[in-house]
Amino acid sequence: MFPWQTGRLNPRAGGKHVGGGHHAEGESGEQKVALILGVTGIVGNYLADLLAKPDAPGGPWKVYGVARRPRPEWIPSSVEYLQVDLLDREQTLAKVGALKDVTHMFWVSWVQGKTEKENIDLNGRLLQNPVDALLENAKNFQHIVLQTGGKQYTGPFELAGKIKPYEAPFVEDVPRLPYDQFYHTQEDIVFDAVKRSGGRLSYSIHRPTVIFGFAAGNLMNMVGTLAVYALICKQEGKKLCWPGNDFTYKRLFDASDAELIAEQEIWACCEPAAKNQAFNTSNGDVFKWKKLWQLLADRFGMEVEFTGKGAKLDDLMKGKDAVWDEVVKKYNLQHVKLNDIGHWWFADLLLNQVDENVSNMNKSRELGYHGWRNTEKSFTDVLDKMKANNLIP
Repeated sequence: MFPWQTGRLNPRAGGKHVGGGHHAEGESGEQKVALILGVTGIVGNYLADLLAKPDAPGGPWKVYGVARRPRPEWIPSSVEYLQVDLLDREQTLAKVGALKDVTHMFWVSWVQGKTEKENIDLNGRLLQNPVDALLENAKNFQHIVLQTGGKQYTGPFELAGKIKPYEAPFVEDVPRLPYDQFYHTQEDIVFDAVKRSGGRLSYSIHRPTVIFGFAAGNLMNMVGTLAVYALICKQEGKKLCWPGNDFTYKRLFDASDAELIAEQEIWACCEPAAKNQAFNTSNGDVFKWKKLWQLLADRFGMEVEFTGKGAKLDDLMKGKDAVWDEVVKKYNLQHVKLNDIGHWWFADLLLNQVDENVSNMNKSRELGYHGWRNTEKSFTDVLDKMKANNLIP
């Protein structure tokens, strides 16, 4: 039984008994067929693992996985893998359109543009192409899981600190902020698909905050970026200096464990009361970066330094490639280039916030989802997995 399957009564669904059954939906016994778009990403990796389990809700599942790269060796053998460039409409219509038995689509992919206008174009096409392919060819296509994020409440990255976001804790049913962003574009694509389906298609939208997780072949993770920064500081004989601002260091925030996100997404497509709803997706607790920073320092035997002045990792880490190579050689780590494992621009955004960022999880709980994670443990678990994969000592 999955950890959130408590079998509690659901007050928002008229007191129905939900969350405890193995087949929460699909009493006819027909097999569910998942298509994970972005299967090599951090959340996509957990979805593939969870859906392969014999006790997966709604299972047993048949699973397709799509990504742009050739099949990595660490993708579960039970996943039927397709290499597809989703921005290539002709290729997507042909390859995804051939998957005529898909019932559930899990969207956990995105591409980064230089501007939000470019994000809207790229991520809109990225989603539209497979949606069109499935609507046309998969006659039992039932549900779209759309993963977006907390920028729904704060606006796009390029407007950070320039606009007034919603006041935390964030709730799902507030109106959209009056600024263009690709989340809105993707939501509209899903809403239009539901209309075009004539009522056979439902959706769920999932909004994680900062994601803590690890996938063996995906090095873009926040915790890993900070670990690499710490190791470079240690190699240079420095203390672990906090590179963000005072506000982010001392205020309360929340995070989203990647496995927890995957669990909620599976729950939502098997729980009738969750259809056509948007959900916050966070661990259910709060944390301070001040505490996580100490955990990171303790991991590598370092002292914390806090100046409160703030800095930019994107600047601090320029020209540090040779130092990182020394770290790799010293500890006999996997040879990974610094630019491939350190995502400084993203860390700079998250460590220099000017507004509180906490999501309210009551809606999920009231509908029967009771998943949670200890954020401090989630943070250290990523470090453990990176060590097990010989990426850090």
